[in-house]
Amino acid sequence: MTAPGIAGADWPTFGWSDDVRPALAVAVAAGRPAVLATLFKVEGSAPRGPGAQMLFDGNMASGYFSGDCIEGDVAAHAAEVLADGQPQVLHYGMGSPWIDIRLRCGGALHVLVEQIAADSAAARELLACATDRRPCLWSSDGSEQRVELGEGPLLALTEPPLRIARRYDPPRRLIVSGGDPGALALAKLAGEANFETILIRPDGPEAPPPFPVARYMREPIEAALAAIGVDRWTTFVGATHEDHHDLAACLFALRHDAAWTGMIGAKSRAGGRLAALQATGASADELAQLHLSPGIPGLGKAPWEVATGILAEVMQAMNPARDRV
Repeated sequence: MTAPGIAGADWPTFGWSDDVRPALAVAVAAGRPAVLATLFKVEGSAPRGPGAQMLFDGNMASGYFSGDCIEGDVAAHAAEVLADGQPQVLHYGMGSPWIDIRLRCGGALHVLVEQIAADSAAARELLACATDRRPCLWSSDGSEQRVELGEGPLLALTEPPLRIARRYDPPRRLIVSGGDPGALALAKLAGEANFETILIRPDGPEAPPPFPVARYMREPIEAALAAIGVDRWTTFVGATHEDHHDLAACLFALRHDAAWTGMIGAKSRAGGRLAALQATGASADELAQLHLSPGIPGLGKAPWEVATGILAEVMQAMNPARDRV
């Protein structure tokens, strides 16, 4: 099944996005209503778990549920919800009333489809929490929507009557220092993987890098980290290969609860780097969290190979907390 009515349905790159907030921000800024679809229950096997979402803004879509089994039908129901404002609860797969829509995985998917009004206070609060990097919960029964500060599982469900509470963390952020091919490959790859990517290159060129980054900074790295603000949804990778640039920055990241902190460099330099950090007051617990010579063995040493291995380590470190249900 393709997704009729969705722009780019033949090549559904809209499914690459795992966060509907950027698409929602576009709709809110333009003063348009949108439709949010949330996968709230899964029975059996499925490509996505509870909490996966799609956002429909006119004929534009963001996110996916099933790898092309149901997206087209969800889009058709989203158009109905956009037209009349009435939420819908959809059931696909085992026990579904729509026997003509088959799920290849053999399971069952339950989806809440709700309209987000153009002037939705809840939507604006959700986006403000992302900007301010505050975790929050989108609580909705399909008609009454509110945002509550706090944390919890990725998705909490009560029924009947149906109400979902979907957790939103601050956007995942990767900060990388340096300007050699390896540092640039990591920054570019992280951006394509939907990380908010910041490149720091002390006294670097005034022109920004030749690929999109959320921010390019030229000041000393520790000062840049202090200005940005490090939190537990932030990772830092020191890649200047110069200890006087990266050691203090790593210690700053470790002491500000970064999700993952690492330095690129030869394994032979690890002992000297640890000793230097210990001499500046780093604790044993802090040093144990520092990843020296990161990456996955066997991928190779070319810039893209090293960057792929490091980003995989970062994702492994960040995903258990994000995906808990």
